[in-house]
Amino acid sequence: MMKENNMDGYEKVEQYNEKKIESLSKHYENIITELGEDINREGLQKTPERVAKAMQYLTHGYDLDPAEILKGAMFAENHDHMVIVKDIELYSMCEHHMLPFFGKAHIAYIPNGHIVGLSKIPRVVDAFARRLQVQERLTDQIMNCIQETLNPKGVAVVIEAKHMCMQMRGIQKQNSTTTTSSFTGAFEKDSTRKEFIALISHKMS
Repeated sequence: MMKENNMDGYEKVEQYNEKKIESLSKHYENIITELGEDINREGLQKTPERVAKAMQYLTHGYDLDPAEILKGAMFAENHDHMVIVKDIELYSMCEHHMLPFFGKAHIAYIPNGHIVGLSKIPRVVDAFARRLQVQERLTDQIMNCIQETLNPKGVAVVIEAKHMCMQMRGIQKQNSTTTTSSFTGAFEKDSTRKEFIALISHKMS
């Protein structure tokens, strides 16, 4: 376990599985050597361990249960209009090349007797994003989790992301953005979906 105290008093706690770190470190040591580097060079001596810890952190979503995150803050409420949380920062790892993709998620649901604590929606995004992913599946997983757990009248998810596998390698198109969407229930109606798109596109002054 590593603790880091910031100036504002917030205590950041990162937990690592030491056996996994040891095993991953050995693999990364071999990878670095195979790439032609000297693993004994000063700047690289602790790199395998650092990368192992970074990868364990970047994939810690496998240890999280997104449905339980939502269930931990569900409240009975009669509100039946659209609830939107937009511009949720998102960081994930492409499972094809294990390079990052990042961007924003915009999520809405229409309550059906229950609402959820607003902070839980970004936590659900994180729980699915911190895994090896493809953007299309990530979009569907978030939508399905909210729909199955809250049973709202409908859910809408839009993700806009940039992919390092497109920007750093291959086609190398630095300005490309990928947009994916998933809709259920009321959001399958054209008018409701258009209202959602208009609201997430609006910028507050």
